[in-house]
Amino acid sequence: MNFTLEQIAHLIGGKLDGSKDTKINTISSIEDAEEGSISFLANPKYEPLIYTTRASAVIVDENLVLNKKITTPLIRTEDPYAAFTSLLEAYDQLLSFDKNGIEEPSFVHKTSSFGSDIYVGAFSYIGRNVKIGDQVKIYPNAYIGDDVTIGNRSIIHPGVKIYAKSMIGSHCTLQAGAVIGSDGFGYAPLDDGTYKKIPQLGNVILEDHVDVGANTVIDCATFNTTLIKKGVKLDNLIQIGHNTIIGENTVIAAQTGVAGSVNIAENCKIGGQVGIAGHLKIAAKTQIQAQSGVSKNTKLGQTVYGTPAIEFNNYLRSYTIYKKLPDIMKQIETIEEKLLNL
Repeated sequence: MNFTLEQIAHLIGGKLDGSKDTKINTISSIEDAEEGSISFLANPKYEPLIYTTRASAVIVDENLVLNKKITTPLIRTEDPYAAFTSLLEAYDQLLSFDKNGIEEPSFVHKTSSFGSDIYVGAFSYIGRNVKIGDQVKIYPNAYIGDDVTIGNRSIIHPGVKIYAKSMIGSHCTLQAGAVIGSDGFGYAPLDDGTYKKIPQLGNVILEDHVDVGANTVIDCATFNTTLIKKGVKLDNLIQIGHNTIIGENTVIAAQTGVAGSVNIAENCKIGGQVGIAGHLKIAAKTQIQAQSGVSKNTKLGQTVYGTPAIEFNNYLRSYTIYKKLPDIMKQIETIEEKLLNL
């Protein structure tokens, strides 16, 4: 990153108060900023930091009135936090899409095709009939199986494994160690007490703008498709079982396990370490609190908590009583003793 303040002000729609030619090469917090960095000040209670920061520029509220004179250039915006977020996004895009070309050693099958400005890192494997779109970045040690498609401007981080026939949309990000399309957990019990593996012949489809966290696993369907719809965000260390469907713009936090054939509708929010039993239907806009165990279908907009998960407010009322059980038990014993002594 190497921009002038004039360029940054134009990018975030701010008004520059200071030298337009000041060079910026990194982004920092206002406390830790050094020369050449830009930071932001959104909360007025942290105003004292602007008088001591070593940042070369600070993004501030357009109505901020300073109590002291400073020499640090300012970019005034309507919403400094949103403006700084936009700058972070631009910086991230710059870093993420900086690399180009195919590094050696790597294996790329001759039947595979690529768009423009792609990057394939060293020790990556790309199988037969793979179709990779424009500006896709595949970092080292990635495995891309046969007949996989990857849409434009998607990023495949180091060590990602994408099994055969998987389809990755545009603007997707797969963090390190993610596994897409591994076999679902399907076994048939036999009379002798052993289990026979059921072949998993389906695939996984990730629609556009899907993020998959580090070491998250999405199993392929038995016959058809495990479907992750547009805008879904999955945290690290999540297990998505075979044949599951996750609706648009649903977010799931780390260490959650979703069993097979679950249908999660759009705009749901699922906390960390949640368990969802197989074949359930999670209605749109459901919120599931962390460490809940969901064993039945939910209703539109419902918030649930606990194991087994129940209506959130009912859980809180029940827990209030639960905490008092030792005292209640003592009261009952006292009453019993008095009754016996009558």
